[in-house]
Amino acid sequence: MTKPTSAPAPTSAPAPASASAAARFDLPEPDAFTAPYWSAAAEGRLLIRRCGACGRPHHYPREFCPHCWSEDVAWEQASGRATLYTWSVVHRNDLPPFGERVPYVAAVVDLAEGPRLMTEVVECPADDLRIGMELGVTFRELTPGVSVPVFRADAA
Repeated sequence: MTKPTSAPAPTSAPAPASASAAARFDLPEPDAFTAPYWSAAAEGRLLIRRCGACGRPHHYPREFCPHCWSEDVAWEQASGRATLYTWSVVHRNDLPPFGERVPYVAAVVDLAEGPRLMTEVVECPADDLRIGMELGVTFRELTPGVSVPVFRADAA
């Protein structure tokens, strides 16, 4: 019979040296396929994908059409115009750096081209939001060279 051994005492990982060393949950992880999307975003342009077989646009970017399954899809610059489909005001988020932004408006918008996109509405008081209101894309720079599309009330 073998004598039971005690498990080693658990160790904890050292705390980050600073807040900047903490994990960021808002940074995209571009790969070879999505690199054109993120490069365009860094330049202030919103891209979507359009199917060459059925002609329908889609977003999030995929290597095939989610409507007809064709692989004949290509990048296309979107107009940047959208309407507000729904939203929620976030008052608490413990993931860095979202906690520094509360309250913020998490939203779903319908792009003028058709696809629906999860995003954030900025520069607009939550009380002014209305389903169907017109929005325009703008970009939030997260780090140098990395931006994400967000939307604001369209003055047009």
